[in-house]
Amino acid sequence: MQPMEEDEEARSEKTAALPEQLALPYSPGRTLDPIVCADGMQQVVASLLYEGLFRLNGQMEPEPCLCGSYSKDEESRRYVFELREGVVFSDGSPLTAKDVRMSLDRARQSPRYQSRLSGITSVSVSRGKVVVTLSSPNTALPALLDVPIMKSGTQNTAAPTGTGPYLYEEAGSCLVANQSWWRGANQAMDRITLVEAADQDTLLYRFSSHDVQVITADLTGTSPVSTTGRIDCLDADTTILQYLGCNTVNGPLANAAVRRALWRGVHREYLVNAFLSGHGRPAQFPVSPASPLYPASLEMEYSLEAFTQALTASGYTPEAPLILLVNEENSFKKAIADYLAESFTTVGLAIEVRSLPWVEYTAALAAGNFDLYYGEVRLSADWRLTSLLGTGGSLNYGRWTNPQTDQLIAALGASEDRAAAMQALCAHLLTEAPILPLCFKSTSVLSQAGVLEGLTPTAAEPFYNLESFTVHLRGENVS
Repeated sequence: MQPMEEDEEARSEKTAALPEQLALPYSPGRTLDPIVCADGMQQVVASLLYEGLFRLNGQMEPEPCLCGSYSKDEESRRYVFELREGVVFSDGSPLTAKDVRMSLDRARQSPRYQSRLSGITSVSVSRGKVVVTLSSPNTALPALLDVPIMKSGTQNTAAPTGTGPYLYEEAGSCLVANQSWWRGANQAMDRITLVEAADQDTLLYRFSSHDVQVITADLTGTSPVSTTGRIDCLDADTTILQYLGCNTVNGPLANAAVRRALWRGVHREYLVNAFLSGHGRPAQFPVSPASPLYPASLEMEYSLEAFTQALTASGYTPEAPLILLVNEENSFKKAIADYLAESFTTVGLAIEVRSLPWVEYTAALAAGNFDLYYGEVRLSADWRLTSLLGTGGSLNYGRWTNPQTDQLIAALGASEDRAAAMQALCAHLLTEAPILPLCFKSTSVLSQAGVLEGLTPTAAEPFYNLESFTVHLRGENVS
């Protein structure tokens, strides 16, 4: 009987450690409008209040949400979206195409969504449907339309009215289950308490003291979160690419053969595990390995011997060290840059790392004063690479100019067979190597140990599978 008694004691301790309620941090007095509210926990709270025409799953592929069906005309570059029947806002009023138009037009003007939606020339309403017109073909437009939709006329309030699983109750500082939710009353909790945490220090204190049970964090960012105690950590894939950019105009890296050799010389798996503690996915191409579009068949296994042979075959002649720029504010990037410089130097390609403050770093990029730079970019979920690698792109600091690259990027946007188009684009990038992809970062959902069971977060929705995960509270049986 002794083992059973020990088991019951452990179960009792585990239950006693659980909270009496589920609580999230937020900043009272600051808007929960998802178009303009701050990143971090305000966005987490907002994700429970609003929904988009589509949502992105764990593979960053679009799933219909408020959209019931859609059609497209490639000639006119028009998409027509029909709304899901029976959807109402949390106040009981019906969702209309005018609400969607208002929300998308607001998003198109906002800093958060403006770049993503720049290919949209107009949003209109026709016979109760939403019509979106594009400046150029994009067969992956639905992947961009997880923009939160809110009720017209409420957009200037602290918490605009949405269609999501919860509604904001200001008087009680809480979220209350939306009884009008179109998916049905399957919310994990009837009520979620909101606890004030106006700044990062307060947020971490609230979490460490178990005043709140869930936070999101960038564990490898410029200001990484540090926590103690028993916590559960779940990572969600993102579209944030880290890469080495090459000066393709001046210096040794104007030679594609030298760039290809460097591509072979990066041990991506080691970088992610050793320096990012596994909070990312090694990637040889500018599309996440979590996506079904990732061309795994094109990957080349890391080999120091292959790297050395490729560098010798490129005709590279050692002269002055190559300059690798990195933003000094991020210690993780700085450590990776130092490691890469050391590993490249050991095979005869000397690298000098220059760590610069952000303002000086961006100025050096704009002026082209580098051979390599450590870059980071949040790509859109349609994996359009125009700004990064297109001729004249706003993020094309390496000044890569190649008509075939432009054609393949455009072909990806217009193709119905996106996997084949991505394969062709990545095969071309493997040959030309204007950038050297390293990895895609993860974002992390941290929770008090044992509270949440079955959570499968995505980058935009920490509570993505709301209907199927379980919340354990004190007094309940915990398995």
